[in-house]
Amino acid sequence: MLPPNAQMPQMDYDPTALVLFGGGGHGKTLIELVRAVGAYHWAAVVDDGLTPGSEVLGVPVVGGAEALPGLFARGIRLAVNGVGGINHPEVRLKVFEILAANGFNCPALVHPTAWVDSSARLEGGVQVLAQSYVSACAVIGYGSVLNAGVVVSHDCVIGKCVNLSPGALLAGGVRVEDFAQIGMGATINLNLTIGRGARVGNGATVKADVPPGTVVYAGSVYPPR
Repeated sequence: MLPPNAQMPQMDYDPTALVLFGGGGHGKTLIELVRAVGAYHWAAVVDDGLTPGSEVLGVPVVGGAEALPGLFARGIRLAVNGVGGINHPEVRLKVFEILAANGFNCPALVHPTAWVDSSARLEGGVQVLAQSYVSACAVIGYGSVLNAGVVVSHDCVIGKCVNLSPGALLAGGVRVEDFAQIGMGATINLNLTIGRGARVGNGATVKADVPPGTVVYAGSVYPPR
């Protein structure tokens, strides 16, 4: 049920209507992305930390997660995960699970200034932000985020709920396992593997496989000389 003080816009929802879960910084970026794409329109923001009746960039906030069943009952079937999950990718995954449990599907979103080669594959919930490039035969796993200016070269395989920060550069054949994070401006050399849950800091250069859970510090060369 929607909270009694929530104000829903008076309109007939259609298959292009979207619910945004999470109205913070990443969510705002996605509001602008969807408006740039033009194929969808925003129906509501759901966020446990925002006041029902307020707005995020003109999109009404209707409550927290408890509002999802009411939105579904009104015919909305598509949702967008606005929780970026930096340092806490499990939180982003939990949001996807909540949305799925309430019957929502999460489409892949690609900014119109990004480029995805026709042989590349984007799984559900993937978000590709402005000026990014996904090259031939690359696979981007469920719920992963490619922030602005990311390059994912040919034959890369990106796992589930991976976060590639602005300007990250992945050479061909790189594998990034589930929940890993690649920092701003980091460079990953050819055919390497970044293990599950590893974190590569801003501006780092990676020249060898990074084991699961490893932290590569910002500005460093890995492995250390």
